[in-house]
Amino acid sequence: MTCNKHAVTPQYRGMDISLEQRQKETNRVTIIGVIVNIILAISKLVAGFAANSHALIADGFHSFSDLISDAMVLYAAKHSNQEADEEHPYGHARYETLATIGVGLFLILVAAGIAIDAIESLVEPAALSAPGAIALWIAAFSIVSNEGLFQITIRAARRIKSKMLKANAWHHRTDSISSIVVFIGIAGAMIGWPILDDIAAILVALMIAKIGWDLSHQSIQELVDTALEPETIDKIKQHIKNVDGVQEMHMLRSRRMGHNALVDVHILVDSRLSVSEGHQISEAVAYSLVENFDDINDVTVHIDPEDDEHAPNSCKDLPLRSEVMTLLTKCWEDIAETQHISDTTLHYLDGKIDIEITLPLDILDTLESASALKAKIQSASKHLAFIRDVSVYFT
Repeated sequence: MTCNKHAVTPQYRGMDISLEQRQKETNRVTIIGVIVNIILAISKLVAGFAANSHALIADGFHSFSDLISDAMVLYAAKHSNQEADEEHPYGHARYETLATIGVGLFLILVAAGIAIDAIESLVEPAALSAPGAIALWIAAFSIVSNEGLFQITIRAARRIKSKMLKANAWHHRTDSISSIVVFIGIAGAMIGWPILDDIAAILVALMIAKIGWDLSHQSIQELVDTALEPETIDKIKQHIKNVDGVQEMHMLRSRRMGHNALVDVHILVDSRLSVSEGHQISEAVAYSLVENFDDINDVTVHIDPEDDEHAPNSCKDLPLRSEVMTLLTKCWEDIAETQHISDTTLHYLDGKIDIEITLPLDILDTLESASALKAKIQSASKHLAFIRDVSVYFT
């Protein structure tokens, strides 16, 4: 009957977060991360060389590598938060998805580097030497700084529902864990147990790789249009069925695109509803989903007068109005009264067409002649195999 597409900016915690606000928030926390990582990288390298700490030097290069991750986030924030255009009618949110995959893969590479270094140290334990105390203090400072970055970034990610920022937040958390490993390794080396650094480094490398895999896998699922979570789908179905006028629903499809979720669904309504009422019901369905689910911002509702998923007979091959009216006019050419038809309604149901026509009452000589005229019109219409019934009304 009608198809309605409803798209609005979703609400987060009672506030409208615009694309411009999302970009500003992403840029703000990421630039803070850039500044802190520059300070950490320089401090670790200077202290690492001064205190003869191989672990701290490696962690310094690790901090420099974080700048690559921050650059990826800034680039994605610039592009993913642009408004939809002709070439990207659904917006640019997939840039955020790609950046999240990039950060996840980068974490896996970092984990591999840490593990390889640790294994090499285990093979050649003599390569380790006792560092100075300043290395221990810089490692502690790195732990506190990276944990602070994690808290700032994860809160921003939750405010604007950004998976990309969430990925970068967990990157900061892994940096903090990595610095803990360095701290333990330095402390162990200072008291004569350098092997502690290598064992802890391998364990943390596995943790970092797991986080990187989870982030990458989730975003790859998004790229191939994986549906929303089953529990979310169940809630969506319940909200749709609770809308007045919805008799049934089917063919519910969903997918994610960055921070947004898109839904399209077929709903079954009374087959005799007007187009405008069917459209109003579709509006109500779309509004209900957008209002009750923070990440849903685009809903397409298709109105069905019958269950087209399981209907035994399809209407797709039936002629449209202009052809139907041409054929009916020919069938009714001997019935002069049909020239006064004021309204014709077609109902496409179960592979046939039901027709309702309206005639003025004053064309009748007597009220009793109405039945005869109706029978005459119905009889003439039987020549068309796709016509199931003709209802005649007088006004």
